Amino acid sequence: MDERKRHIVEDYPAERLPPELRGDIDPSHHARVIVEDTGSEVPARSGWRKHFRAAAHRNTSIEEAVARIRELRDEWEK
Repeated sequence: MDERKRHIVEDYPAERLPPELRGDIDPSHHARVIVEDTGSEVPARSGWRKHFRAAAHRNTSIEEAVARIRELRDEWEK
């Protein structure tokens, strides 16, 4: 049996979430928040974790990033 601890909040105001957790959720909405203990060891920075916030220094908004991706997608579809 899994001994990890988990805390779930079913109706949390999205506006209170840090931007890196809120992502593109509308701040006026609510979210389900699940926090799970993954153990006492710090996980290795692999997979998506090493890329998370890799370009944070560029101060790109979500809207700007989505616009760039859509522009690239549209170029590929031509």
